This record gives sequence, C-alpha cells and structure tokens, in this order.
Amino acid sequence: MADTSRERNRKRPHTRLGVVAASSLAGTAVEWYDFFLYGTASTLVFNKLYFPSHDPLVGTVLAFATYAVGFLARPLGAVVLGHLGDRKGRRSTLIASLLLMGASTFLIALLPTYEAVGVLAPLLLVVCRLVQGFALGGEWGGAVLLVSEHGGSARRAFWSSWPNVGPPLGNLLAAGVLAVLGAVMPSAQFLSWGWRLAFGLSAVLVLIGLWLRLYVAETPLFKDAPKPEGLPAGVVVRKHWRSVLLAAATRFGENAGFYLFSLFVITYVTTVLKMDSSVGLTAVLAGQACAVVTIPLFALLADRIGRRPIYVAASVATIVWAFVFFALVDTRSPGLIMVAVAGGLLIFAAYSSVIGAFFAELFPTEVRYSGVSLAYNLASVLAGSLAPIIAIGLYAKFGTGYAIGVYLAVMGLISLVASLIAKETKSVDLGSVAGKAEEEAEAELRTAPSRPAAD
Repeated sequence: MADTSRERNRKRPHTRLGVVAASSLAGTAVEWYDFFLYGTASTLVFNKLYFPSHDPLVGTVLAFATYAVGFLARPLGAVVLGHLGDRKGRRSTLIASLLLMGASTFLIALLPTYEAVGVLAPLLLVVCRLVQGFALGGEWGGAVLLVSEHGGSARRAFWSSWPNVGPPLGNLLAAGVLAVLGAVMPSAQFLSWGWRLAFGLSAVLVLIGLWLRLYVAETPLFKDAPKPEGLPAGVVVRKHWRSVLLAAATRFGENAGFYLFSLFVITYVTTVLKMDSSVGLTAVLAGQACAVVTIPLFALLADRIGRRPIYVAASVATIVWAFVFFALVDTRSPGLIMVAVAGGLLIFAAYSSVIGAFFAELFPTEVRYSGVSLAYNLASVLAGSLAPIIAIGLYAKFGTGYAIGVYLAVMGLISLVASLIAKETKSVDLGSVAGKAEEEAEAELRTAPSRPAAD
C-alpha cells in the first residue's frame, strides 16, 4: 500500500505546469550557463591563454571567432536533435542535449593552454565549442515545447516564457561566478587555474538539471501526434519555410541586441574605454537580473494583448536604444553604463516573453520541434553569432560606438518589419496548428488548374 501511494505521488506532478516549467528553466539555465561562460571567458581568459597576440583586440577577435563556431554548429543540432524530438519525444531529446552540453563544458576546464601544447590547445577548444553549439541547437526548442504542449492557450506565453528565463539566468550565473572568482583571487591565479573552477561547476549544475528533466512526463500532444512523413526538417523546409523565415526575422533585434548588451559591452568597456572589467561585469549582472524578473511579467501582458504588440514595441525600442546605449556607455560613468545595459536587457526581456509561445504556435505538432529549432537557430547564426565580431570590426573602422548603433538599429528594423507582417497567434490551438500560410499556398495550387486559360 505504501509503495503504491509513493508511486502515485511520484507520478502526480509529472504534468503540472509549474513542475514542467521548472524542469525546462533548470535545463536551459544550465546549458546557457555553459554557453555564455565560454563567451564571457573569451573576453577575460581565452584571448590570453589560447589566442596570444601582441594586440589585445586581435586576441579577442580570435576568441570571439571560436565563440561564433558554436553558433555554426547549432543548425546541425537543430536538425539532428529536432529530428529526434519529433520522432522519439521532447523529454528524451532534452536529456541528451543537457548531457552533451555538460560534458563538453567540463572538458574545457581540463584543456591545456597554448603555452603548454601550442596550436593543439585552440583546436581542442574549438571542438568543445562545436559540441556545445550542437547541443544548444536542440535545447531551446524542446524546452519550450515541453511547457507549451502541456498547457492551454490562456496562459501559454507565461508558462512558455520560463525556458526563456534560462538565457539571462545562465548568463547571470556565468558572469557572477567569474566575477566572484576574479574578486577573491589575484589576477595571475585566476588566469592560471581559477577560471577552470567555473567550467568544472557545470558538472554539478548538469546533475541538478538532469534530475529535474527525468522527473517530468512526455507532452500529451506529442503522444497523440502522427509521425511526420519523411525527415521532419525536410517537411519544415518544404511546407513551412515561410514560418521559419518569419519567426527567425522577428529575433534579429533581440538576438543581436542581447549579445551586444551582455557580451560585447564587457569587451567595449575593458578594451575601448580602458576601464576595469568589473564595471562591465557588474552592469551585465544587474541587467540580467532585471531580465530574469521581467520576462514572466511581460509574458502575462502578452497573454492579455497578444504576441504581436509586444514584438512591435520591443523592435521600436531596439532601434531607439541602439543609439542611447552607446551615448550612455561612452560617458564612462559606471552608473550610466549599468543603466545602458539594464535598458537593453529589458528590451530583450520583452522579446523573450513571447518568442516561446509565438514559435510554437506557428508549426504543427508532428514537426514542431524541428520547425521551432530551425527558426530559432537560423536567427542565432545570422544575428547573434556575428554581432560581437561585426561590432569590433565597425569600431575598428569608424572609431565610434554609434557605428555599432546603426548596425543594431538595422537588426531592430528587420524585426519590426517581420513583426508587422506576422499575424496574431495567441488563441491558436496547438493541437490543430497546420501552418495557415502553407495551407493557403496549397489551396492556390489546387485551384490553379481550374482557372480558364488566358487565351
């Protein structure tokens, strides 16, 4: 009797939205901690230990180049892990992505430096980065679907927003751990071995995320959905390519802005403004904390007024803040730098509040994992991966942050146009999504032969 009761209690929370959301958030936070830890370390450690150069800016560019390599692997991860997610299930695929990410990050903690093994050191770093990118390519989509496919449409944006808290929370953890380590030990000691502790910590975080993901059930929509005919990614490209391009375009302002506001700003503050790295790290910590708190709040608003108004407002704000941001940062005032970063990450929070629900509402269940993952990672490659490198190149050419502001404003404009084109989806039933744009196109093809010839 006791065993039966224990078994029933263990199963009961498997489909509760709160538990499912916590599982998704924990996993994305761990994976983004790993991913962003690399990005933050690129500006503080890797440019010195793995890409030594007489010009600090050149070393940073090379470190960011390997950072971008992780993005290049993400579409492959989106295809492979998306395929598994649509064929085998959301839950099992998310467990695999978490283990891959954790293993690659832990191995980075053990890698020898350039001084020890020469060119082999950056090559090994690139391999680990590729595995990170591959794992992340299938992480976000599955985490969002694990939540959105368990609930109804009334609070879908709110519940689906919790996996999106993972990126700023993971970045907050990464920046925080590195900031603490840098503060409690001398710079030489931190560069020698202290930074490795941050990467080793990933193993503990992965175990926590893994335990939570093993605790939830597969989504009911996936269980009831028919299996896709052919490769899921092929079906998405063939039948739902419009939705992929539209969804990706809505992310350009959000993705480029996020990496400039939370990653490039550290390089800008230390290399260009010649200020202590703690100024940039502190600003990022404060900004990420604001994003963590406000993403669910914006999502509640999105459930009331819709996804489209939030997207449009965030895109307009991106265009404006692109110039305000550098005006504030260039003052060299730590307080104003913090305001600049916090403002940028509040805009990111607005975007993030609706991305999960909106993307899920665009694709049918049988190929939703692949569709969501491809759209999400297409934007990451085209907007996010290149943003820090383009920003460094623009500053090197023009010598002003406002040139970078123009670039970010263009990214915001792309998101604005896509948001204005997009249709509102907040009342969509995920069980019956069939891709309205594709249905209309197929209807036109079916009626075309019956039209009278022009002659």
